[in-house]
Amino acid sequence: MNRPVPITDAQARAALDKAVEQVRLNLPGYTNKCQDHSSVNGIYSACENEEWTCGFWPGEIWLAYERTHDEAFRRAGLALVDSFDRRIRRRVKVAHHDMGFLYTPSCVAAYKLTGDEKARQAAILAAGQLVSRYQPKGEFIQAWGRMGAPENYRFIIDCLLNLPLLYWASRETGEEKYADIARKHTATCMANSFRPDGSTFHTFYMHKDGSPSHGRTCQGYRDDSFWARGQAWGVYGSILSYRYTGDPKALDTFKRALEFYLTRLPEDLVPCWDMLFQPDSGEPRDSSSAAIVACGLLEAARILPQGEGGQYERLAREMAGSLAANYAVPVPVEGTGLILHGTYSKKSPYNTCVPEGVDECTSWGDFYYMEALTRLCADWDPYW
Repeated sequence: MNRPVPITDAQARAALDKAVEQVRLNLPGYTNKCQDHSSVNGIYSACENEEWTCGFWPGEIWLAYERTHDEAFRRAGLALVDSFDRRIRRRVKVAHHDMGFLYTPSCVAAYKLTGDEKARQAAILAAGQLVSRYQPKGEFIQAWGRMGAPENYRFIIDCLLNLPLLYWASRETGEEKYADIARKHTATCMANSFRPDGSTFHTFYMHKDGSPSHGRTCQGYRDDSFWARGQAWGVYGSILSYRYTGDPKALDTFKRALEFYLTRLPEDLVPCWDMLFQPDSGEPRDSSSAAIVACGLLEAARILPQGEGGQYERLAREMAGSLAANYAVPVPVEGTGLILHGTYSKKSPYNTCVPEGVDECTSWGDFYYMEALTRLCADWDPYW
C-alpha cells in the first residue's frame, strides 16, 4: 500500500456531508437515549447517560448543525443538554475526571452555538466536579476511585483533553482557580507521562507525599509498550495546552510525542491499537487514534506560523484521506458509526482491560473524524 494521498477540500466536504447524513439517520435512536461507547457488529446500542463517552455523540450532532444549520440537529442537541444537565445535578456517575469528554462537546458546544443558558450552567457545574478531583500534593487531577486511596493516587494521559473545560470555565466565570489547576495538572503530566523518547504512559502513579512513583498501562499491551490512543491523547492534548498557556514546554512535548507517533505508523497512517505492533502481527487497528492525531495536527496548523503549520496540515490531510478512503462506513445504516476498525479495550496478558469494542466503531473515533473534516471544511471555532 502506498502512502495516502492528502484529502482535497472537495473530498473533505463530501466526506463531511456523508457523515452528517449518518448522524441524521441516527437521530431517532440516540436523542432520548445516549449512544454507547462502541458498536457491536457495527451497530451502537442505546444507553443511559452514564458512560464516560456519552458526550461524543452530542458533539457529532453539533458538528452536523454547524454544517447544515438544520433545526432538527439543534433540537436534538438541546434535548441532550437537558439530559446532561440532569446528570451533573444528580451526580450520576461523575466521580471521575472525564468531565471534559462529557461536557465540552455536549454543553460547551451547545452554549457556543446557541447561547443556551442551561448548557452553560451544566458545563460550569461539570468544571466544578472536575476540580474536586484535584490533589494538591503532587498537583494532579486524580483519574478514578476514592480520593486519596493509595491504589488510586494516579492520573492518566487522557486527562489533557478534559482540561479545556477548565480554561473555558475560567473565562466564563472570571475565577482563575479552574485555569490554575489545569496548568498545574499539565505540568505534572508533561513531567511524568511522557517518556524521554516522546512515547507515553497511559497511567502514572504518585506517592502520597506528592512525589512521582511509576508509570503503568491499563489500556495498552504492557507497561513499556505504546498504547496508540494514549499517544494520540498526548499529541492533541499537548498542542491544546500550548494554545492555552503559550508554554514552550508544551509545544516541545507536542513535537516529541508526534515524532514518536509517526515513527510507529504503518503505510496507511492508521496504527494498531498498541504501537508495539505492526499490521502484519494480526493485531487490530485503532482508527480513532488517527482521527485524534489529525485533529491535533490541524490545531497546530491553525495556531503555529504558516511555514511550520503547513507541514502539519499536509500530514493531517493524509491521515484524513486514509480514514475517508479506507475506514469510513461505506453504506449508511441506521445505528452504525462513521469509521470502522476502532479499538476501545483490548485484553492482553499484562493489562487490566475488559475486552470491548475491538475492531468496531467507537463514539470518540466518529467524533474526532468528523471534527477533523470540519476543521478542513471551515474556519472552525473549536469546542475544546
